[in-house]
Amino acid sequence: MNVLFLCTGNSCRSILAEATFNALAPQGFRAVSAGSQPAGYVHPRSLALLAREGIPTEGLYSKSWDALPVVPDVVVTVCASAAGETCPVYLAPVPRAHWGVDDPAKATGTDAEIDAAFERAYRILRARIEAFFALPRDLAGRDPVAFQAELARIGTLAA
Repeated sequence: MNVLFLCTGNSCRSILAEATFNALAPQGFRAVSAGSQPAGYVHPRSLALLAREGIPTEGLYSKSWDALPVVPDVVVTVCASAAGETCPVYLAPVPRAHWGVDDPAKATGTDAEIDAAFERAYRILRARIEAFFALPRDLAGRDPVAFQAELARIGTLAA
């Protein structure tokens, strides 16, 4: 199963999700991330956080959804639509979910406060990814409606 984590800039949240998903994924699962308007770089605080967590960062880069290496089976948007961000709409006929997370790249304050915003985003995404992996492996094929409902429920989980 290929999961696409999608946001606008593909520099923080979707990158954190891609790397975390792939680090935790059982065999047969893979994540990619992309943006509708890629920033062209991965935020250094995202890379530093992943390194602190022991999650590999090699090969991570900001990329467009126009150049995906795989066709996704599931699309998860991670932009925070409640914060007024416009989430990109991926039009493939696959299950979609919205797992909105505030953009840590827009955090202000001290270094510690900004680092805390990145940590918060990471913890939320990790909790949701772990919940995804706790679903029955055959749920998407066996009961697509239940799978879609579970994706939506997971998007409401906090860290």
